[in-house]
Amino acid sequence: MTATDMTPGSNLSLMRPPGSPTGFDHRSGARALRNQLARVVMWTAFAIAMVPLVWIMWSVVTKGGHMLLDSHWWTNSQRGITNRVVGGGAVHAIEGTIIEAMVTALMAVPVAVLTAIYLVEYGRGRLARTVSFMVDILTGIPSIVAALFIYAVWVTVFGFQRVAFAVCLALFLLMIPVVVRSTEEMLKLVPNELREAAYALGVPKWKTIVRVVLPTAFSGIITGILLGLARVMGETAPLLILGPYTKSIATDIFGGLMPTLPTMINQDRTEVLQPAVDRVWGAAATLILLILLLNIAGRVISRLGAPKT
Repeated sequence: MTATDMTPGSNLSLMRPPGSPTGFDHRSGARALRNQLARVVMWTAFAIAMVPLVWIMWSVVTKGGHMLLDSHWWTNSQRGITNRVVGGGAVHAIEGTIIEAMVTALMAVPVAVLTAIYLVEYGRGRLARTVSFMVDILTGIPSIVAALFIYAVWVTVFGFQRVAFAVCLALFLLMIPVVVRSTEEMLKLVPNELREAAYALGVPKWKTIVRVVLPTAFSGIITGILLGLARVMGETAPLLILGPYTKSIATDIFGGLMPTLPTMINQDRTEVLQPAVDRVWGAAATLILLILLLNIAGRVISRLGAPKT
């Protein structure tokens, strides 16, 4: 055996019989105890967090799930239905919720995505820091503050009526920071090597962003947009302040009245008669179902649109 074979790290270590001590197999009792304690704490915190979620879901499903199984719930409105009458549906509120969400998305998504592109690809200096700071401020603004701001401008200053479009303006302020931050994070995950390769081929920066960066981050951007939609669809304060409720079908966002699921819940939340209570829980279950479908759609799009390796 030569001296080389005796050096540390030689192949002799590979010839050690199985089960013999190596110096790395031993774990102290204190480390094992801390590891086990951290695992117990983590699972305990997870269980505690799941308790209210499961409780809420169980209450909504057991009290309002039967309403979703009735075909009239998806085809009829509440027009002519009193609190003592069993029947009616939520199609008017479902349509109003979807319409307001789509109008809000049409306004917020282009602004939010372009803002995120500016912050990641172009933003430098004081202006970029100011824009980022303002996005952080919008993230922490309560929904009722956004609604009061739009009310002060739309109704008090300009003298317009309370309409669904004013609700969309308030939801616009709430949706922008969610989409900006999610899009910003997705753009940062795009490897710089892709940008540098495009620049090396002489591709302009704007075309690199449009043809390389955005397609790579597309699935993540769509997921962020759907999460932003899920948030604004469940907001209530802007609807109560700016969007008068009606039991009839109304699709004109400038018409003055617009039914939504949150305002439908608020309309009958103080009633004690069983038909009205059932409709409240049914509207809550419907809203949760719509948000769940949006989250599932976001995950599916994220998986299908992810870059193939």
